[in-house]
Amino acid sequence: MQTQTSLQRTSPITRVHQEPKNASAPVTGKPFSIRSGFKALSFKHAMFDGLMDPLVMVDHYTMTEPTFGAHPHAGMSAVTVLFEDSIGSFNNRDSLGNDIDLQPGDLYWLKAGSGAVHDEKPVPGAAAHGLQMFVNLPARMKHDAPQTLHVKASEMPVIRTHVAKVRLVLGESNGLRGASSPALPMTILDAMIDAGGHFDHDVAPGHSQWLCVIDGRIEVTTGEYDIAIAAGEAVAIGADQETASLSIRTDTDSHVVVVTGEPIAEPFVQRGPFVMNNKAEIAQVEAAFRAGHLGRVSE
Repeated sequence: MQTQTSLQRTSPITRVHQEPKNASAPVTGKPFSIRSGFKALSFKHAMFDGLMDPLVMVDHYTMTEPTFGAHPHAGMSAVTVLFEDSIGSFNNRDSLGNDIDLQPGDLYWLKAGSGAVHDEKPVPGAAAHGLQMFVNLPARMKHDAPQTLHVKASEMPVIRTHVAKVRLVLGESNGLRGASSPALPMTILDAMIDAGGHFDHDVAPGHSQWLCVIDGRIEVTTGEYDIAIAAGEAVAIGADQETASLSIRTDTDSHVVVVTGEPIAEPFVQRGPFVMNNKAEIAQVEAAFRAGHLGRVSE
């Protein structure tokens, strides 16, 4: 993981408007590691009072050695966003027959639906740095056939200004259109903003917002309030039925990820890699996995 320098957060700007009730305070990711090859800051939906919807969890991680092995998913999408400072290839295999070496900056979206098995690991000598996101699926999609999307970094539109470089990993921004999610509409922006710079993005009506600062610190203005976010923190902002203007500015070189998506607003139960609408469905998909019905990753 990128070294995260201790930074003093700038104070939020005082506004005369009443702060909306649909925004979280900055949330610090929970650090965890597995052996010597995996380190992460984890953000889970419960930390954001439901405002993270449709995201269930996000890990900001580095992985330098195989960690999890082949494992199942169902009822959700497992989304990998690699940052450009990753080193070497990140091998992705799944029960759909894919065997792909992801490169720095790539996106891989596994819409697990009714169930799939996959395995992701860096090749020897590689170091993967990025986000692993669990994105919920609405009930009507939870039993869809599995589907995947691979977007190469070279295929992603880039928004460039004299103070910012913003990769359009998925979705739309500033008149540009990237790849489309195989599930509900979502936009993912990977932004590098110079000290003293700013970046603006119009959020689609009805989309929630989730911002995570990877490095540096930012002040974000959206709706009628401002909030400061430092490295290792994230903020969730509930959906607005009007187009929301999101403005990010910083006084230091900063790296921030913005995720906007259509909330699902359905009850769900998460148990490990499965996200279903109730405990009975969780039990069913666990039984299906034990019986081998979710497929397997070829050796």
